[in-house]
Amino acid sequence: MDIIADILHVVSQNAKKTQIMYQANLSYKVLQRYLRDITEASLISFETAEQCYVLTSKGQDFLEAYKDYSKTHKSIEKRLNDVDSKKKNLEELCSNK
Repeated sequence: MDIIADILHVVSQNAKKTQIMYQANLSYKVLQRYLRDITEASLISFETAEQCYVLTSKGQDFLEAYKDYSKTHKSIEKRLNDVDSKKKNLEELCSNK
């Protein structure tokens, strides 16, 4: 999902394939596969007149939902790391060292 979000972020500014490839740091082959998949999912569309990819409303919805997911994920991950740290402290207190 991170790669999809990266691509959509670049495309949100209307982007050509090479711009997407460099800004999302993807090889051409990998980019081709993702562009096909997210175009089929209607997250982006190709503007023939402009020769660039544009974000659809569904793609914008995805980006907003992804930002919310990412924020929640990071918060939970931080809390889990805190719990792991406390567990390690407890284990150290129980050891004979």
